[in-house]
Amino acid sequence: MLCILELRIVLVLLLSLLAAANDVVHALSGVVKSVDKASKTVVVKTADGTEETVKYTSKTSVEGAKDAGKGVEKGSAESFLGAKKGTKVTIHYTEKAGQKTAVGVKEVVD
Repeated sequence: MLCILELRIVLVLLLSLLAAANDVVHALSGVVKSVDKASKTVVVKTADGTEETVKYTSKTSVEGAKDAGKGVEKGSAESFLGAKKGTKVTIHYTEKAGQKTAVGVKEVVD
């Protein structure tokens, strides 16, 4: 009986790993057009004129290189994006059920 339980645990762990592996991370670059703090979304206008809406969370990492000096700025996605309207960024995100969720945001320095 213990062996069957162990096999079930291993199977559950393997299925969890496979599900996590399916979280493909995509990237998009463009200019921050707007930030909606209420819905925790950012609209980014890409080079081809498309406007992409991406949700951010408290787990979204941020990096800002402009005027950061030797260190890298880190902070909350909400405060970072709110100050970046009109700035070019790259957003790394996952997509589930048509909803893009940012895992990382970085300011692009030309």
